[in-house]
Amino acid sequence: MLSGHNKGCPVLDTGKFPTLVSHQESLEAKVNEVKATVKFQLKKVLCMGVAVGNLDMDDKQVFQNVQMSINFLVSLLKKNWQNVKVLNLKTTMGTPVRIF
Repeated sequence: MLSGHNKGCPVLDTGKFPTLVSHQESLEAKVNEVKATVKFQLKKVLCMGVAVGNLDMDDKQVFQNVQMSINFLVSLLKKNWQNVKVLNLKTTMGTPVRIF
């Protein structure tokens, strides 16, 4: 078995699991689907960052992604919203904006 870490495998560096594609499926559609997935890592940290958009997206798409990401993340927590103290929205080079 080859280790992706030692060989510089881009699939393992992005934290995405290899996905099977059948001959009937469109390869381009499958690639776009995998690119659109987000991996939440809930460990014993008090903060986390998740990419919710890019420059090609309009405001409505980014808003929907933020809403879905927050709702999904809160559903994973044991006490739901009681475990959330602060939510900040931040661009790459911008200052954080508190949204909760």
